Amino acid sequence: MDGSSHQNQALKQNSVPWLLASLGLIGLIASFAANPTDARSAAAQNWSPFVLVTGLILIGLVANDDGLFAAAGHQLARLSSSGVVLFAGATVMIAVVTAVLNLDTSVAFLTPVLVYTARSRGEGEAPLLYGCLLLSNAGSLFLPGSNLTNLIVLGHVRLSGASFLAHMWAPALVALIVTAGVVAVLERRSLRVSNKGLTHADRPTLGLGLLAVVASAVLVLVLHSPALPVAVVGVVAIGIRLAAGKDQPRHVVQVLGAPFLVGLFGVAVALGTLGRVWDGPYTLLAHLNVWGTAAVAAVTSAIVNNLPAASLLAARTPDRPFALLIGLNLGPNLFVTGSLAWMLWLRSARSAGAQPSVARASRIGVLAVPLSMVAAIGVLVATGVK
Repeated sequence: MDGSSHQNQALKQNSVPWLLASLGLIGLIASFAANPTDARSAAAQNWSPFVLVTGLILIGLVANDDGLFAAAGHQLARLSSSGVVLFAGATVMIAVVTAVLNLDTSVAFLTPVLVYTARSRGEGEAPLLYGCLLLSNAGSLFLPGSNLTNLIVLGHVRLSGASFLAHMWAPALVALIVTAGVVAVLERRSLRVSNKGLTHADRPTLGLGLLAVVASAVLVLVLHSPALPVAVVGVVAIGIRLAAGKDQPRHVVQVLGAPFLVGLFGVAVALGTLGRVWDGPYTLLAHLNVWGTAAVAAVTSAIVNNLPAASLLAARTPDRPFALLIGLNLGPNLFVTGSLAWMLWLRSARSAGAQPSVARASRIGVLAVPLSMVAAIGVLVATGVK
């Protein structure tokens, strides 16, 4: 590819976030102009999740700069006796980071770490590359802060992180295991790796980043509304780094993906307003069982993104919120339009020199989504949770 092609591709990639931001602002203005009361209600339901994810991404940035993720990846590569063990360990790491620090943080910071980890073993980056995206989406059912959709849907149901975990740990675990199994089977040829030639990794800094991660995990588990406290932790942590000259404001804004967040917030408020004015989505879900609810949520997510989909489908209190979340969180694995995580994953993978394929990821997702949804809903029904 020549220089002109690279430049055109870069311009195209840079224009997408601003196009989404413009669309979101237009939707936001139109919503408040058309129906101020319902628009305020939709904004009240949506602001908290976006504030929380901002704080978690900032905390993830500090943890990444302290070398916590890179050290974990190197240790995983060093201790893994085979490609299968490496993939299993990566699955656990992705699940933990996603649960505690949100799936967007997971794909933004773990993708390059896992690509480098796979390369340090000699070959086979595909399972970890595609696994990071698909498993982050699948693993976002463990805690409220693991995915913005959880917080949007649960805006009508006040649950602490511990209560949410008690309801969802089993469906989340089986969804993660099934998704991991699909990725491993489809990418099995790349799991033949060697631990020869591992390079030395710098020791992580056990300080500000680790403290911020622990603090955010406790806040998410204990508080009903952890958004502002977690955001404060993130702002303080990154503020300390900026004051010490260890990071630059421009880099922080770039990592946050502010245009994407602004755009998605505007679209979410617009569709949330629509869901309050028009009772079609609520009526449809009221006539569906848990299986139908999850299926509609998954398809809607793939069409309009899971955050606006959550705002539309949960504009009024849903009858089956946990089934709705299974569809909203697993459905995005079908296609690139499904979640913000796809955009962050593509950017992070390319920054690591990888060549991620949307078509390849979608092919894996087309098989993984129905299987993981059936498994998760089956467990949900078996445990008596709606």
